[in-house]
Amino acid sequence: MSKQRRFLFFGAHPDDADLLFGGTSIKLARAGHAVKFVSVCNGDCGHYSMSSPDLAKRRYLETQASAKIAGLTEYEVLPISDCSLECNLANRETIIRIIRRFQPDVVISHRACDYHADHRNTGQLVMDAAYLVKVPLYCADTPIAPKNPVFAYSYDRFVDPRPLRPDAAVEIDSVLETKLAMVQCHQSQFFEWLPWDKGFKDFDQNKMTAAEKRQWIMEQWGTRFQAAADLGRQTLIETYGEKAGKKIKYAEVFELSPYGANVSIEEFRQLFQP
Repeated sequence: MSKQRRFLFFGAHPDDADLLFGGTSIKLARAGHAVKFVSVCNGDCGHYSMSSPDLAKRRYLETQASAKIAGLTEYEVLPISDCSLECNLANRETIIRIIRRFQPDVVISHRACDYHADHRNTGQLVMDAAYLVKVPLYCADTPIAPKNPVFAYSYDRFVDPRPLRPDAAVEIDSVLETKLAMVQCHQSQFFEWLPWDKGFKDFDQNKMTAAEKRQWIMEQWGTRFQAAADLGRQTLIETYGEKAGKKIKYAEVFELSPYGANVSIEEFRQLFQP
């Protein structure tokens, strides 16, 4: 293995990192790199019948099961309620301290134009930290790292104000089943809350076989993995070669942020390759 690299993904909720960085994290962890997920909110609003305290506990356990499958260094969940995340100084300082303590080479989060307020605010908090994380007299109780990390945005489908630019693309065909296993750890979401939210009121996971559950995930979310590959097709070709790049069906794509460490597109792409 080349020198160990460290990756830090800030998702708004428990399961966001799994969907957007799960496949890449599996490949990186298998290669010996350190990957940490942070859920900025605790997931306590994503259900139609459970109490918020019980749901938060359940969702934490789901993150730990997923982390074990992926081989993550850690899956941290912050004690902030869903739908209540604000871009304020306290939350910014929390993000900065997490970054400084982990000392990542790459920090990834949502763009600030995502559909959910928690996603937008998570992305904004992380980008607000991108420069301040290296200011030693700010959050002076937590020393700055020797170098500033690269910052990046994860995939989304939104085109206003513009589509995500796929500066780096990682094939996940080879780890798709493991990524799906990570996703299915979040049963409260993918087999309870999200079917209900989508209008499938009679959905009952207890009547489903393992194959039917996999099919459900792929029908509802696999199209996003395909859309990411299509968006990043040229990048996949440039990364894996024309023959292989054209055949890749599922991918995770990332945009280089102008904040943080300054690297070339080629250097950025290499960071994501095991």
